[in-house]
Amino acid sequence: MNIFFHELKAYRKSSIIWALTLSALAILYLIIFPSFMKDVNTVKKMLLGYPLPVRNALGLSIESFTTLIGFYSFVFGYIILCGAIQAMNIGTGILSKEVRDKTADFLLTKPVKRSTILTAKVVAAAASLLITNLYYIVIVLICALIIEPNTLSIKLFLLISFSLYLIQLMFMSLGIVISVIVPKIKSVLSISLSTVFSFFILSMFGSVIGEANIRYLTPFKYYDTAYIMKNGSYDVSFIIIEIAFIFIVLSASYIIYNKKDIHAV
Repeated sequence: MNIFFHELKAYRKSSIIWALTLSALAILYLIIFPSFMKDVNTVKKMLLGYPLPVRNALGLSIESFTTLIGFYSFVFGYIILCGAIQAMNIGTGILSKEVRDKTADFLLTKPVKRSTILTAKVVAAAASLLITNLYYIVIVLICALIIEPNTLSIKLFLLISFSLYLIQLMFMSLGIVISVIVPKIKSVLSISLSTVFSFFILSMFGSVIGEANIRYLTPFKYYDTAYIMKNGSYDVSFIIIEIAFIFIVLSASYIIYNKKDIHAV
């Protein structure tokens, strides 16, 4: 329990900074929305000027773009990108920081099982991401209600916004298994950026060529905002895939971490 609270305290500052940054980015876009609505026809003509593959890659839907929730769903694609970087940073650094800061030998000499240590760190990381998301959702929801108090669908807003946390859990899990497999990670940020942008580019490529199967290969497509707005729910099949992915990845992390030799100094 002490490890959990220590880790949670260590993530406290960064969680607030990330929450405020993500919120500021979303609000910056949302306050532009009323300006778009002043001349809807011009906006539609401008969007029609983009080739269909480009619109698909950017997640632009002319039908929904002129509504606040549709506009938010477009903006949200870039919020997810930033949130994924945060999750990968946390996941990749969850164990590698002990080796990098030369504290692994001190931690592992304590009368605590490795599995207990890893569990405390994983739960603290997940809780930290949850705190970030709660701050983000509350702040941006207040802003959205101020801009569009009468027609905003709170249910759709919450479903879209909470998908950020679900996607972050996948990237966090991926980061954890990387931190377990790689002996010594010198730069967490470089690994996080390269991994996240690779999946992001893959998702854009799938949208451009219209290949639906690519959706299964990138977390960015698991919670498609167009599907959420149309059905008012998540695609259950992708929730099942995510649960299976996280279970397999974390199980592998526990097995490897329990058996590997860790050289801190």
